[in-house]
Amino acid sequence: MLALLLAAPLLVTLGGDKLPWKELCAERGWRHAAYPAGGPPPWTDAGAKITAGLAASPGADPDRVYLVGSFEAAAGVFYSASRLPDVFAGAVAIEGSPRAAIETNRLFAANSQGTPLLWFSRRTEPRLAAASFNFELRGLSQATGNDVLDWLAAHRRDSFPAEIDCETGNPAFARCHWAEMTKFNTALRNDVLTSTRVPPGSGAALSIGPFGFNPGAEGPGVPVEFLPDGYRGPLKVGDRLASIGGKPLRDAAEYMALLDRTFESKPVAAVVERGGARVRMETRILLPKREETVTARMQGRYLTDLKELEILSRSVSELRIAVPEHWAGAKLTWNGSEPGVVDAAGCWLLAEEKTVTLARCPSN
Repeated sequence: MLALLLAAPLLVTLGGDKLPWKELCAERGWRHAAYPAGGPPPWTDAGAKITAGLAASPGADPDRVYLVGSFEAAAGVFYSASRLPDVFAGAVAIEGSPRAAIETNRLFAANSQGTPLLWFSRRTEPRLAAASFNFELRGLSQATGNDVLDWLAAHRRDSFPAEIDCETGNPAFARCHWAEMTKFNTALRNDVLTSTRVPPGSGAALSIGPFGFNPGAEGPGVPVEFLPDGYRGPLKVGDRLASIGGKPLRDAAEYMALLDRTFESKPVAAVVERGGARVRMETRILLPKREETVTARMQGRYLTDLKELEILSRSVSELRIAVPEHWAGAKLTWNGSEPGVVDAAGCWLLAEEKTVTLARCPSN
């Protein structure tokens, strides 16, 4: 009990800017954890596991853990909201773009509903809105460090929300607030629960390697603002990508649109402006191999008036459910079946083989 009383809010920062987050947190009595330099991109599964580990830092209040990422790290904020739907009480992305996260094919709008997300940006991303991904958009003028912390401080995670909704294609990221999908079976269809995936573009990229740029940067061309650690390609910071395949690039937005419309892997020439000279580079347009094309999804809700716990799922054959004291005694339904009553708080196991069964979770 004393540890909980002493627990403090925690801010996890993914990088991308120079704001003094550590000092700002110290002024408020918050803890701070920074994503390690040189780590995998935070919009990858390896990065999400690191982010989850930082969020579990000792001494942090689990209901007041917050996330911030700026510029190139902003995509990691959107990715974490999808991969870790029950970890953060609030998240903020400053500038940047969710494009890298969308192109992973692993961004699901259902998972964003439990994490308030604020994006400070000059422009939005239509694919997020079309998929009903949960976020709020604001102008950059309000993106000071204290503005960000004030907004985050107004949010607190609900350990047992009455309604949950999650989708995943990876069993390693299958926890959904008070439920966890533990076994999958694609034969168990449920056409009511369609996919909430934010649709990616073609995912095309140039083989000269990844480079950082501001999606809102003005042209002509696309300025190379940073390169990842260990980059060994021909680009240099300060270069300006002027054309691809003989087509001049007006700005970064046109560059991204061009790649999104390309669905063929092929050789292509790129021209880069460098120090007043134009450098021709032979490269290739590459297309990714899409992962997690098949997913599982579950919805759960606790109906207070009926004292009933209702579960709907697709492609799930086993679930673990954490029941709080005030839900004990609720009747449980799963995809229309009524396997029993959760008559005590704690962990319960739902399984479907030949029949649907409900039992207490086995002790380890």
